[in-house]
Amino acid sequence: MSNDISGSESVRSTRDGDAVTITLCNPAKRNSLSLGVLRALTDAFAATGESDATGIILAAEGPVFSAGHNFGEMRGATFEDAHELFTVCSELMQMIHTVPQPVVARVHALATAAGCQLVATCDLAVAARSASFAIPGGKGGLFCHTPLVAVARSLTPKRALEMAMTGDAISAETALQWGFVNEVVDDDKLDAAVASLLARATRGSRLSKALGKKTYWEQISMPEGDAYSFASAVMAEAVTGDAAQEGIAAFLEKRHPDFGGM
Repeated sequence: MSNDISGSESVRSTRDGDAVTITLCNPAKRNSLSLGVLRALTDAFAATGESDATGIILAAEGPVFSAGHNFGEMRGATFEDAHELFTVCSELMQMIHTVPQPVVARVHALATAAGCQLVATCDLAVAARSASFAIPGGKGGLFCHTPLVAVARSLTPKRALEMAMTGDAISAETALQWGFVNEVVDDDKLDAAVASLLARATRGSRLSKALGKKTYWEQISMPEGDAYSFASAVMAEAVTGDAAQEGIAAFLEKRHPDFGGM
């Protein structure tokens, strides 16, 4: 049974067992990412990151997953106002990478601009066949500079620039072919697929998984030699820890590991 643990008019957090679902719940505004919504999302991820939850699902309600930034909020904006908006958005995206839990995006409809950025930022993503993805600024007067930061880390350069320069939406199936999402399923099977992926992504030692996520996002932008040096030091320290030693002992003794709270 799920329980509401926090919420605002546009963002709601619910917990079901060990998983927390953070939901964009303002379909009348196409789940646009106003400054207030970005702050509410940041608070929700921060609170969940500090909890004993083992996984996070990012979901949305209504006919659009998220339309991205609210143009009404940006019309006539000063540089200072606009810079605050994009800074808060960037800080949210980076927080998603720093919370210890695996984060799975549950995408059921169009995710565009900063909404597409949100999906690209999540560790994993499952899309319904009804989903589509776009960073459409290239078709207009405001290029999707910050969404492209996340999208470019999920796709090859030419695919990322194709999305950014053409502004065309790609289907869920194309997103799967390009490696933008992990799985595409029929709409009525979306919740089951998300739950299955999260369950598989959270099995094993929680502390080991948290360290693995942190190390991945730190090393991914490093040159190969630096990445190996960094990862070798992290792994050498990790292997001396209780979780690794329990896993090793269980393997050698042909038994199931008992990680307890590890």
